[in-house]
Amino acid sequence: MAEKQSSGNALSEAAAAYMEAHSEEKFSLEQMAKALFVNGSYLLRTFKRTTGMTPLVYHHMIRVRRAKELLSGTDQTISEIGKAVGYVSASHFAHIFQKTTGCSPTEYRHLHQQCDPERTDP
Repeated sequence: MAEKQSSGNALSEAAAAYMEAHSEEKFSLEQMAKALFVNGSYLLRTFKRTTGMTPLVYHHMIRVRRAKELLSGTDQTISEIGKAVGYVSASHFAHIFQKTTGCSPTEYRHLHQQCDPERTDP
């Protein structure tokens, strides 16, 4: 049993690394499974069992994490940031960001700018 769990953890780690490396690309479970030499259904079940989330949710989390960095560290527009992290549509990006963080990209940027002690804007 421990060997099966260990191989599941290794597969989930490989899948997470794959998603990190390909986060700006359109998500495809089948493409990822093919790259990892496993069946897509098996990958989905194993990843969810070991991480508690689906690969798609994890993929969105990676993109949102990167978007937070860009929102707080650049003056790029919300649309530009959405495209930079891999979303085709600004509205879809805003929807996923809101669902993941509980606030819109604009609200996140505003809150972060208010709390940033190094910011020199009046």
